[in-house]
Amino acid sequence: MYIKRVLENELIKHLDKKEYTIITGARQTGKTTLLKRLYERVKREKKVVVFVSLEDVDVLNGINKHPEEIFSIIPRPKQDFMDKDSSMQPYYLFIDEIQYAKNPTNFLKYIYDTYGDRLKIIATGSSAFYMDKKFKDSLAGRKRIFELSTLSFDEWLLFNGEEELAEELKLIRENIDFVSVRQKELVELLNLFVIYGGYPRVALEPDIEEKKNLLKELKNSFLRKDIAESGIVHTGKFYVLLSLLAQQTGNLVNRNELAGTVGIDNKTIDKYLFVLQNSFQISLLKPFFSNIRKELTKMPKVFFNDTGMRNVILNRFYDFNNRDDGGALFENFVFNRLRELFEKEDIRYWRTTDKKEIDFVINESFNKGRAYEVKIKCPNKKLLSQVKFVEKYPNYPLSIVSYELDNDCLWGLKI
Repeated sequence: MYIKRVLENELIKHLDKKEYTIITGARQTGKTTLLKRLYERVKREKKVVVFVSLEDVDVLNGINKHPEEIFSIIPRPKQDFMDKDSSMQPYYLFIDEIQYAKNPTNFLKYIYDTYGDRLKIIATGSSAFYMDKKFKDSLAGRKRIFELSTLSFDEWLLFNGEEELAEELKLIRENIDFVSVRQKELVELLNLFVIYGGYPRVALEPDIEEKKNLLKELKNSFLRKDIAESGIVHTGKFYVLLSLLAQQTGNLVNRNELAGTVGIDNKTIDKYLFVLQNSFQISLLKPFFSNIRKELTKMPKVFFNDTGMRNVILNRFYDFNNRDDGGALFENFVFNRLRELFEKEDIRYWRTTDKKEIDFVINESFNKGRAYEVKIKCPNKKLLSQVKFVEKYPNYPLSIVSYELDNDCLWGLKI
């Protein structure tokens, strides 16, 4: 049974745009399944459509010789894709695993520049493709990138057959005064979600031990493929860095300290962080400030894009209520929820030189937005950092987000 992903609606809207549609994201998030779903949709609409996978050696060898070789396997486009008066139908080419091409950026650029008015490409590309720095520059204006993340909590509920609870969660979020009688059930499932994360295969697996095994397989697959394809030689040191970052979830990333601990230079640390970000494993949150001299901390904060991957790196799968890192996990959950609602670049954190800090500050427009401070329990009184932030940024109303339900704070599931 196919369970619809939230991203699908955005992709459908983009199908008739001239820009190429590129679906990217971490391995095993369901990119191929989604691509096939879109292909079947276009096919049902009786449009001209072809699906190829670069796991097919014949296709791969052909386009590695020259981009034109793709048309020895599929029809060459004839009609003008953007000509609304044409009696011919638009031509759609779906390509799975575009990163396997020797030079995927050159292939897409050539086809766009030569056949852009007659051919629309929808492609999946994993991290190896996205880590190519030429990708962004050479294809500027020619593509739109859609990131397929691991499952959100909403999607996770659906994957686990909890349609009624998914609707309940929607009501909770849409109606600020709505009081749910099923909040205990939702919290219990949330605890499971933040421990094992949102990889689809893991979500669909009912057995806890098998969930752990699947996560270990995903971790090892990531280490084998993404590290190898990024040209990292010292995999042991890379894994040490990854473990350190997992332990520091929600904390500042000090490159100098990391370099000293891992035993590599700062330049290598930067390379490793680049690989981790562009393989969709971590996000580095930048600081928010108005006065650079007094407020700016240049160091970013680190969060994992999937808490299951974070936990398997540390091999910590014990119950949420018995964890000493529950606060960090819940903050990571809130961060990933904010990524669903806002552009990642608009999410920042605030920290002054005297260590007053607010977890998340959202820029919604110029000099205006909102802020969130995340706590397991709703505090009895305002902290000094909260008071100072509100005084300095009155256009950024601050909400205290709590894991535990409390009328004086914003319940985490209401975001």
